[in-house]
Amino acid sequence: MAVNQNQKNRKGNPMLTKTGKTRLGPLNLAQLTKLLEASTKPKEKDKIQRALNKLTVAPA
Repeated sequence: MAVNQNQKNRKGNPMLTKTGKTRLGPLNLAQLTKLLEASTKPKEKDKIQRALNKLTVAPA
């Protein structure tokens, strides 16, 4: 669990998963690009880039 809390007293945050990782689905294009620039880990950058690609391909 994230931040030394158990499930019973964990606050619900719709932007985080149960383990504390961020959800990329509800973010828009501007938010994702800002997050990509701020990210330093290659694994996170890959996840954000896949979310960006999914977001730009879907409306077309």
